[in-house]
Amino acid sequence: MKTLRLSQSLLSFSPMVAAGQRPLGLLRDTALEERERWVLWLPVILACGVGLYFALPSEPPSWVGATATVLALAGTLLGRRRPAVLHLGIAGVCLAAGFAAAQWRTVEVAAPVLQREVGPVGLVGHLVKVEPGQGRVRLTLDRLEIDRLGPNATPARIRISSSGRGATDLAPGDWVRGLMVLQPPPEPSAPGGYDFARRAWFDRLGAVGYSLGAPERIPPPTGQAAAPRTFEGWRLFWEQLRQRIAERILAVLPGERGALAVALTVGKRKSIPPDLLDAMRDSGLAHLLAISGLHIGLVAGSLYLGLRRLLACWPGLALRYPIKKWAAAAGWGTAFVYLFLAGATIPTQRAFLMVSLVFLAVLLDRSAVSLRLVAWAAAVVLLIAPESLLSASFQMSFAAVVALVAGYEAYSDRRIRGDSRQFREGGEPLWRKPAVYFGSLVLSSAIAVAATTTFAWYHFNRFAWAGLAANLLAVPLTAFVVMPAALVAFLAMPFGLEAAPLWVMGQGLGLLIVVARETASWPGAVQLLPVLPTWSLVVVTFGGLWLCLWRRSWRYAGCVVIALGLSGAFLRTPPDLLISSNGSLIAARGPNGKLALSDGSRQTFVREQWLRRAAQEQAMDWPPAGDWLRCDAAGCVYRRKGWTVSLARSPAALQEDCEQADLLVATFPVPRGCLGSGESAVVVIDRFSLWREGGHSVTLRGGRLEIRTVKDTRGRRP
Repeated sequence: MKTLRLSQSLLSFSPMVAAGQRPLGLLRDTALEERERWVLWLPVILACGVGLYFALPSEPPSWVGATATVLALAGTLLGRRRPAVLHLGIAGVCLAAGFAAAQWRTVEVAAPVLQREVGPVGLVGHLVKVEPGQGRVRLTLDRLEIDRLGPNATPARIRISSSGRGATDLAPGDWVRGLMVLQPPPEPSAPGGYDFARRAWFDRLGAVGYSLGAPERIPPPTGQAAAPRTFEGWRLFWEQLRQRIAERILAVLPGERGALAVALTVGKRKSIPPDLLDAMRDSGLAHLLAISGLHIGLVAGSLYLGLRRLLACWPGLALRYPIKKWAAAAGWGTAFVYLFLAGATIPTQRAFLMVSLVFLAVLLDRSAVSLRLVAWAAAVVLLIAPESLLSASFQMSFAAVVALVAGYEAYSDRRIRGDSRQFREGGEPLWRKPAVYFGSLVLSSAIAVAATTTFAWYHFNRFAWAGLAANLLAVPLTAFVVMPAALVAFLAMPFGLEAAPLWVMGQGLGLLIVVARETASWPGAVQLLPVLPTWSLVVVTFGGLWLCLWRRSWRYAGCVVIALGLSGAFLRTPPDLLISSNGSLIAARGPNGKLALSDGSRQTFVREQWLRRAAQEQAMDWPPAGDWLRCDAAGCVYRRKGWTVSLARSPAALQEDCEQADLLVATFPVPRGCLGSGESAVVVIDRFSLWREGGHSVTLRGGRLEIRTVKDTRGRRP
């Protein structure tokens, strides 16, 4: 009888099991149909390994990455005869390789970092970069000798600014001496903020600062002139060439046009006026100032197409020789030269790699535009410079490229079907080509804007509503006037004939400036957005990749994932208090959700960062009208959500603050137990806390205080 009941139960349960297996079987079948796209996910897994390394709260042992890679590779080889084990093993190798690459890169660039402010100190250094700006010149130096610092504590590189008149006469390769004030690379302005110190670590910048007067040019110190450095001569040659090209451009195009021309040709942006830079940013055209795939593609592509059509004018040559491959080789050479003219920055290297793969595909008679090329480029960049994964340029450029190539593939499929139908019906109307060009321009701009909006939100807290309209005008202008004229100017410079093409380039840049200023002046052209949580960016990125990398209809599930990620903006609770790392600047959030900032005139950068992350143009007055923030000579009292916070300026108010406040914030040391009498219920953030942990943020919740510090969010890392 029991056996019969068990059989009846299993029979009644089997339809439920079958119903649950159908969706799984459908997913399995769809995944097998997409197996030619599996390889596109390997760089994504590699990036996950890199991200895992940077997300750790403390530095892992040096053997972890290499050991995990070897073990994953061994497991893959042992299980290669079983497809499931093989595929999981390959994914594991990519994950471990990304982790190991990031770990190795961190060790490989290690150099001393200044731990505290020093100066004024005498300094002798070798100049490697000169960047003129608005009234100041930014200088990068290496091979340093700094007073009061031993060799083991001397940074490998420093970056200083100088306002002295003689600084503009300096050139890369000079040896200089001067009196400097040096500081450690600044940490984030708030927990979770932009970490310049991490970028400085990978650039081997151990200190930043300023000079007291212009540095003096001196002869090379004894023994330094004959000291050979790997690739130093090559690097200095290109840096000196960049500076000479910038000077010749500015001689023909002074003012704003010349500053833009220098930025678009040799990548020097410091001389662009701040108001023009704001207009470019607010109009969504700031991407044109970063030499990347667009610029290198236009320069190399213009030479490739021009040379190919020129060679095609000789039928005998075109019919007997592979002129297409000759033109591709010439285009690659042009991209190689432009790489170093633009400073060989990480974004430029990434763009050069992409262009190189395109020309390699032409040489090998393969498809020049495919997601596989993008995947290979991403993998190489992540292995060479894994820290670039965290940069806005890497994220935004690859997001745009992946989305555009995926859109191109979908459009190509439709076009093939449409062309075959037109062939059967006979010809195409004359208006079709112009309409297709304009439509493709609108569509590609819309795709690029949609793909990069979330990353711009996360990194810059802004969205340019006028960006689509501005790009529809600016991108064709850049593609057909500005960059071709720049290419002709480059070719004409050795003969001293660059004036005419630079004039043409200047006319195009003048129109570009008009477009930027006009669109930026539209009401609501740019909208400030509050901070987007990191997990939201990760979820949106995964949803976008799911949408772009697959071909079947299940790709549209990525839209749901993107919507889920964007919901994080509404789930985040902004902090009620922000305290800078030295306590001189404090922000308090009022009942209206706006920040009021104390007087911190020397911390302009921190103020700007806090307001930008809070999506505010201006701060409220301190103290504002209302009872929630009251101030006197001894300090301020902040009351909100049932909490009382004392912002003490003087130890004279310590007795009263310790008795009445739930949280005490002081710019001076406070004894343990608030009054030095043992344990106290008052939570204290004093000068020592800020010195040890960096800037603080405080969120007032119903039953507890949520305190985050810069050191907690950064982790204990190099």
